[in-house]
Amino acid sequence: MKRIELEYQIRSSSSVLFSRLSTASGLAEWFSDNVQVDGSRYTFFWGKTSQTADLISIRPLESVKFKWIDSDEPYEFEFYIVLGEIIESLSLMVVDHVEEADEEDVVKMWDAAINRLRKAIGS
Repeated sequence: MKRIELEYQIRSSSSVLFSRLSTASGLAEWFSDNVQVDGSRYTFFWGKTSQTADLISIRPLESVKFKWIDSDEPYEFEFYIVLGEIIESLSLMVVDHVEEADEEDVVKMWDAAINRLRKAIGS
């Protein structure tokens, strides 16, 4: 598996963005069709398929890290918010792990998901 980091500029406040990264209703607006939460376990639904991840780290207004538990090779994915120091800008960093052969498809998937996120928050 290869670790990738993707950066997206987002026009939003960190609190609005963070709610879309850390809550079931927020994640269901852009990341998956539906999300069910049981404690720290999140089940993401896409059509008739689902995948479950444990929330392993959360820093309010900064980052959210999950670990897939029902894949062949459990791995983590993370969202973190970066505030620009010189100008007021906000970036969303997405950290994921991919097979090298799948990297282009995974980047396209994240690009499409982040476009849905931008629409959901009016960015």
